[in-house]
Amino acid sequence: MKKNQDLPSKFFLRFFRWFCHPDLLASIEGDLMELYNERVKKLGRRRANLKFVVDVLLLLRPGIIAPIEGYKNVNNYGMLKNYLKIGFRNLLRQRMYSAIKVGGFAIGIAACLLITLFIRDELSYDQFYDNADQLYRVVNINKDNGEVNKMVWFQAPFANAIKEDFPEIEAAGRFNSGAIHGAGSGQIRLIEKTESNYEEGFVYFDQELLSLLNLPMVFGDPDHALDNPHALVITRRKAEKYFPKVNPVGQQVVLSMDSEPYTISGVIEDFPVNSHLQFDFLITLKGIEFWPGEQSNWGSYNYPTYVRLRPGVNPNELENKMQSVVERYLLPMWIEDARTDVKELAKNVSFELQPIGDIYLYSEGILDPVQHGDIRFIWLFGGVAAFILIIACINFVNLSTAKSANRAKEVGLRKAIGSNRSNIVAQFLTESLLYSLLSFVLAIGLAWTMLPYFNVLASKSIAFPWNEWSLLPILIGASLVVGLLSGLYPSFYLSSFEPIQVLKGKLSRGSKNAATRNYLVVFQFTTSIILIIATIVIYQQVDFILNKKLGFEKDNVILIHGANSLGNNTKNFKEELLQLSQVKNASIGDYLPIKGTKRNGNLFWNEGKRSIDKEVAGQIWEVDHDYIQTMEMNILEGRDFSKAMSTDSLSVIINQAMARELGLSDPLGKRITNGRIYNVIGVVEDFNYESLRGKIEPLCFVLGEKASIISVKVNSTEVVGTLKSITSLWKKFSPSQSIRYSFLDESYARMYDDVQKMGRIFTAFAVLAIMVASLGLFALSAFMVEQRGKEISIRLVLGATLYSVFSMLAFSFIRLVLVSIVIAIPIAWYSMQRWLEDFTYKTDITLGVFVTASLLAIFIALSTISYQSIRAALMNPVDSLKSE
Repeated sequence: MKKNQDLPSKFFLRFFRWFCHPDLLASIEGDLMELYNERVKKLGRRRANLKFVVDVLLLLRPGIIAPIEGYKNVNNYGMLKNYLKIGFRNLLRQRMYSAIKVGGFAIGIAACLLITLFIRDELSYDQFYDNADQLYRVVNINKDNGEVNKMVWFQAPFANAIKEDFPEIEAAGRFNSGAIHGAGSGQIRLIEKTESNYEEGFVYFDQELLSLLNLPMVFGDPDHALDNPHALVITRRKAEKYFPKVNPVGQQVVLSMDSEPYTISGVIEDFPVNSHLQFDFLITLKGIEFWPGEQSNWGSYNYPTYVRLRPGVNPNELENKMQSVVERYLLPMWIEDARTDVKELAKNVSFELQPIGDIYLYSEGILDPVQHGDIRFIWLFGGVAAFILIIACINFVNLSTAKSANRAKEVGLRKAIGSNRSNIVAQFLTESLLYSLLSFVLAIGLAWTMLPYFNVLASKSIAFPWNEWSLLPILIGASLVVGLLSGLYPSFYLSSFEPIQVLKGKLSRGSKNAATRNYLVVFQFTTSIILIIATIVIYQQVDFILNKKLGFEKDNVILIHGANSLGNNTKNFKEELLQLSQVKNASIGDYLPIKGTKRNGNLFWNEGKRSIDKEVAGQIWEVDHDYIQTMEMNILEGRDFSKAMSTDSLSVIINQAMARELGLSDPLGKRITNGRIYNVIGVVEDFNYESLRGKIEPLCFVLGEKASIISVKVNSTEVVGTLKSITSLWKKFSPSQSIRYSFLDESYARMYDDVQKMGRIFTAFAVLAIMVASLGLFALSAFMVEQRGKEISIRLVLGATLYSVFSMLAFSFIRLVLVSIVIAIPIAWYSMQRWLEDFTYKTDITLGVFVTASLLAIFIALSTISYQSIRAALMNPVDSLKSE
């Protein structure tokens, strides 16, 4: 038998003895033990222990809990009531300081709430999949001369091969969203209709990936929905759009990428907004051959591939085993193609398994066709939120310690009549918690009001989580933590006053802790100046990107989409476009220097040197005779394509990068091959056709006609009238199909939405940080004028000018701002240099950036303190001196 088996839980018994009032302890404990023993006999020990715990918790009430200072003192709850009463009185007595404390706190907390909601939304991406810990995306890694290139495209047979070769892989699936194969955007119409609708979100998807991701199915068989050729799965929102209130399975539609009808075989739930995959039309890959032999070809990379691992499989070990794919499938192909140094090439190829939950935020440096964020933005905005909150807390500390003289006599009297330091600390902490709770209430209202505007800034659709049970406890807990942390230093500082010194009037009026306040003001403005510099640099980089000479002219180019719906009339439509007086030129082609248009990947060699030279990876764009003129590209050597030269069908125009990589110092007349031999007739100046984050890659133009986009170069002064003329002409050729158009410069700008979004958010929170810091500076300047009122009056009586008084008061703060500038500049320079490293083409951080930020900080400081300083200089000295 155990020694203490007749006793209840030791922990809760000790807990009861700790909180119970000493006068009541013996009698209540006796009753508890007697009741416990009776329950043990009737109910058993386990249930008796449970009921004992409930009894102890129910005894946690004001009449039973022991006061902090022991049973001889007044009960804690009476003291708490008194503390709150004093706190409210001080809040109402000093309205301006209270408003700044609460208002500054509220702005800082509201900013933190908004950024927290943003971070929460970003971190939620792809966390909803069943068995998410078993889902991975395969990443293809290739090392070339020390440079590591990562991408997610694989050969058509890759997914099936790894599933068969590695038993650790339970399932493997793939999709193809490449615009070269007609995915991405296109036309759709019901089979009985004649008019097509433009839609985005088309993708080729295989049944294995549909099953692997376990996408919830509304209608249809989830295990076989994409098993048959010409099957199509659509999302719920598209089903409701085209087939309202009916089950669309079995209905047929016609897609622009294929003349044969597709049968709807299933309806899935919409992809969540926090998914890196965003598709609406899943076209089966069953029976698809984009060119003869494509599905068995190991030389063409077009398919992002996902796998589901069996439970317990170590992904790192599997990555090492997957190296055999290179030896088994790629090496023989390279040897057959007479590739040079194939063994070295094989060593440079490897694979990585990326958890599906990491794809959205941790894909920096990985080329892929899906949307994703950046974990660095999370850390960055999290840091901004923390700094804004710290600035708000600093205001509280500064104002509390600055106003110490006003509370000194109160503290002295309380100590003289018997209060100890812990009582005084408790009082000031209670006041701090009161300010914090009021600030949180106001902050929640501010955040809720500002959320729609923040969504516009961040391009989000975040909702305030009112319906989540954890919201209220988290906010209350956060308000208590913030209130305690911000109130600790003022509480211990104010409670440290010696009563004798205070009552003798020897306590310096608020200046005892001036050095600490100065340090905190420097921290506030250092943070604000860093944010100002960062905002200026971000906007300079955005301006540099949008206005850089790109090697082509993006302005005044209208892109007409869906031209393939014109059928054989596309060329006739173009010819009539050229007859319009407002149109300067026009070109038919889907390869454009903006994201989202057609791309491909090819390997090139100089003719006859395939077995000797290393291959050059590059793009091959199909364009018409007018493409280079329409885009106003600069031909450096040779000539453009000519309709009079029939041999141009086997000719190619290359960019400088292609000539450089192939080692062609005199490229005209040279012959290059990618399996097909081309004669080089011209060299075009390098132009940026992808993001400025990367370097310009090799590219060449060949003649081709099949396309869905017509680029129209128009006169800049007649855009509106030109659009009307183009629309009228479109109706002539396609009366049942609405025209769709966009502008090349706007499409180009959208490539950098993430940078512009970052700039907008940075600006907003930089303004908030400066606002909070300025509120604190305004209150401190008002306090300084209040404390130095008699000194200022004496100076005015003795003949001091308004300028001299203003200079005296302003200098003490301006010197703190100057110190902040000295500290902030090197930190901001280093941080923004690191940020700019992401861009191959970038702006320079010039001296003007730092001068502008410094002058702006000084202007803000002077504007903040000038009101109080000028008011002090203009006051009547008699009002201040008459009490002497």
